[in-house]
Amino acid sequence: MNKDDIERLFDDMQHLHVVVVGDVMLDTYRWGIIERMSPEAPVPVVSVKNKDARLGGAANVALNCKALGAKVTLASVIGNDTEGLELLQLAAEAGINTSLIMQSKYRPTTTKMRIIAGDKHVVRLDEEVCDDLLIEEEHPFIDMVMRFLQIEKPDVVIFEDYNKGVLKENVIHRLVAHCGEIGIITTVDPKYKNFLAYKGVTVFKPNLKEVREGLDLNLDDLNTESLNSVHIALKTELNHQVTFITLSEKGVYFNNGSSAIIPSHVRDIKDVSGAGDTVIATASIVYALTKNAAVMAAVSNIAGGLVCEHVGVVPIDKQELLAECERIIKET
Repeated sequence: MNKDDIERLFDDMQHLHVVVVGDVMLDTYRWGIIERMSPEAPVPVVSVKNKDARLGGAANVALNCKALGAKVTLASVIGNDTEGLELLQLAAEAGINTSLIMQSKYRPTTTKMRIIAGDKHVVRLDEEVCDDLLIEEEHPFIDMVMRFLQIEKPDVVIFEDYNKGVLKENVIHRLVAHCGEIGIITTVDPKYKNFLAYKGVTVFKPNLKEVREGLDLNLDDLNTESLNSVHIALKTELNHQVTFITLSEKGVYFNNGSSAIIPSHVRDIKDVSGAGDTVIATASIVYALTKNAAVMAAVSNIAGGLVCEHVGVVPIDKQELLAECERIIKET
């Protein structure tokens, strides 16, 4: 790609409609300093100086898509609680359509509190229920999302699975099949529980840990040949089109008939939280626009590295990503 191609790609992002389906979370932060140890137990006392709340999980994927300029609709089930209202407000303030977020009396909104001193995580507190959606939640949710997809026909649907219960097997099968019937591109960021449930999707994007767990592989030797074998095993189970595997500090791998490993770029890594959300958001948008797995892998590899230079879960900066793509992709 030359500079004009890259700029055209980034300009076209604003014309896409993306639907993100999956487990949303409210990420809360307490920022402070450690001045002493507790007299009650051998633990540090963090003096809180600032508080913050951000969109997490599938909501962070939606936020990344919005940051790239796309029109975004978020579909999930949250609690009928204060945290759920805060999540809805944050999403609305970000310009994300929340009409497909269903509030339920049967589960709380998943909330994660991170205590941070300086630029170091001290502890994380999770409040959540990870049971699958009840029938009373599942059927209305499927019907609501399928109606929306049929009417709006978005360009791509991203399934963001955190094993918190929204993406249970029947939800996955019904929505993926419906997208296939009406010609919508589907991309998946899977987790272990439903790893092989996403049959017929367009792009399947696990990380290395998820591949090892999902296929019960050691996969000690990371090279194109061994990862091609993974692609074949996944293709046999899923009959998908593109395998895209993030390899942490080693970069990313893609296979859509042709394959390659793209190495990571040197970064000042501060926090990897949310990097996978940025990668699936960027990959989904780029693939929807280009249908080119190599370009998808190259751009999202850069995006994932950039967000790791910040503390906490933050969305990608579109202009920063554009500048890095022009520099790195042009060099290669």
